[in-house]
Amino acid sequence: MKRNSVKIAVSGGIGSGKSTVANILRGLGFSVLSCDEIYSELLDSGVFTSEFVKTFGEGVLAAEKVDRAKLSKTVFGNRQNLNKLNSITHHVIMKELIERANGFELCFCEVPLLFENSFERLFDGVIVVLRDKEERINAVAARDGISRENVLKRINAQHNYENSVFAEYYVIHNSLGFDELERSTKQVVKKIKENFKID
Repeated sequence: MKRNSVKIAVSGGIGSGKSTVANILRGLGFSVLSCDEIYSELLDSGVFTSEFVKTFGEGVLAAEKVDRAKLSKTVFGNRQNLNKLNSITHHVIMKELIERANGFELCFCEVPLLFENSFERLFDGVIVVLRDKEERINAVAARDGISRENVLKRINAQHNYENSVFAEYYVIHNSLGFDELERSTKQVVKKIKENFKID
């Protein structure tokens, strides 16, 4: 029986290539939503402003709006403040994401901290993008211009992808370059469409 809305999360650790997979899916003509993009929209529209000021003080504002740089400085390297930020934002972002995804027959949703928050339960399926840890470290260090040590801090703060079993999910191994990643993504899409009887 055909479902009204099939929602597939796309996740993976920092530097795994999940955003590249999301872009491949967009290129194939699929609807793709991004938690990061929704967060930016909500931040710019002022949804979180009063809660952020109440939690972090007026130091996060510039011209009465939340200043991303000031907010980042407040939470970066401060686990307690980061947890507070996440507790304010994550569920609001996910609620908005799911509401938007309901408008599509098949929608892929890029969710960076999926397993950390047990959000995988909100989706009909999950694509997990895996990549060798050293490759992830090198990719993030080059992309963000930060040290290996700082990349490792970020990786260690996330779900442990190296020691997890993902047998129940669709797994894409990002290890042989873009062409192979695109081929693997197409194979996974084919399986998803077959499993959910989507034309």
